[in-house]
Amino acid sequence: MKELRIDFENPHQMGALVGRGEEHLKTVERAFGVSIVSRGHQLKIMGAEEGLEKSRALFAELAAAAREGSPIRGHEVKYAIRTLQKHREKEMTGFLNDRIKVASRRSYVSPKTGGQKAYVDAIRGNDIVFGIGPAGTGKTYLAMAMAVEALLTERVSRIILTRPAVEAGESLGFLPGDLYEKITPYLRPLYDALYDMMEVSQVQRHIERGTIEIAPLAYMRGRTLNDSFIILDEAQNSTAAQMKMFLTRLGFDSKTVVTGDITQVDLPGHRQSGLVQVQGILEGIKGVAFAYFTEHDVVRHELVQEIIRAYARADQKALRRGGGRAR
Repeated sequence: MKELRIDFENPHQMGALVGRGEEHLKTVERAFGVSIVSRGHQLKIMGAEEGLEKSRALFAELAAAAREGSPIRGHEVKYAIRTLQKHREKEMTGFLNDRIKVASRRSYVSPKTGGQKAYVDAIRGNDIVFGIGPAGTGKTYLAMAMAVEALLTERVSRIILTRPAVEAGESLGFLPGDLYEKITPYLRPLYDALYDMMEVSQVQRHIERGTIEIAPLAYMRGRTLNDSFIILDEAQNSTAAQMKMFLTRLGFDSKTVVTGDITQVDLPGHRQSGLVQVQGILEGIKGVAFAYFTEHDVVRHELVQEIIRAYARADQKALRRGGGRAR
C-alpha cells in the first residue's frame, strides 16, 4: 500500500473538497479503493498506485473549482469519478470552473460534463447553435442559463422561448380550455427551467414587460428578432418548413439555440423533422455550430444513462431486423 499527501491553500477550499460529513471523501474512497484522512489543510490518501493517481487527478480538478469559490456538489464529484474511470481525463478538465451567472439564489450554473462544456463554449462563439442529444443532458437548461446571463449583462434586451405544440400524437383541439390554457402545458418545461434561473417575481415582471416571451413556434412566423436570445426547444418536433421559418427570424445582435432529441420525433405520419434535415443543410456554415450529446452527458439519476443505452440497443436490433426504429 502506498501513500499520497495533498496540501491545500485554505480551510474554505478544504471544506469544499471534503463535503458535508466528508461525503465527497467517502465517495472517492468507494470509487477508487483508497482510504482518505483529512487533517488541517492536508489529505492523506492510502491505497494502490492506480487509485492514488486517479485521486490526485480528481482532487486537482476539484481544487481548481474551489479556488474560484465554486461549491462542490455530490453529483459533480460522481461524474468526475466516472470520467476518470473511463480514462477520459481530458474531457474532465475545466468544466467545473465554468460559471454562468443567473439571478436565482444559486447565483450561477456550471456545465457538469465535457460535452456540456463544449456546448456552452459553442454558444459563446456562434450565433446559431444546435444542441442534439438524449433527455437529461442539460441542452435546454444550459441554453436557458446562457440566455439569462446575456439578459443580466445587457448583451441582449430580451429572451424569447418557443416550442412546437406537438406531443405524442395529441391534438390541441381536443384539449379543454381557451388557446392559452391549451398551449401552456406544452411550454411548462421552459417555465420550470426559467424559474430555476430567476426568482418567480423577477420572471413575472420580465414577462409583463415583454423582456421574456414564451410562445408556441407558430407565433414566430413573420417576425424579425433583433437584440434577442432565442431558444427553440423540442425542435425534433418542428417540420422542415417550420425550422426554415424559425432560423430566418434571426435579426441583428441576436443569438439562437435550438435543442432536441432526434430519437424522439412525435410528428404525425411521415413528416420529416426539421432538426433531422437541418444537420445536412447547415453543416460547415461559419457562425453555426452543432453540439452532440451522448448518455455520458446525462446529469439526472444514474439509471437514466442505463435506460438510454437500453433503448439504443433496442433501436439497433430493430434496424437489423428491418423493422424500423424502435419506440
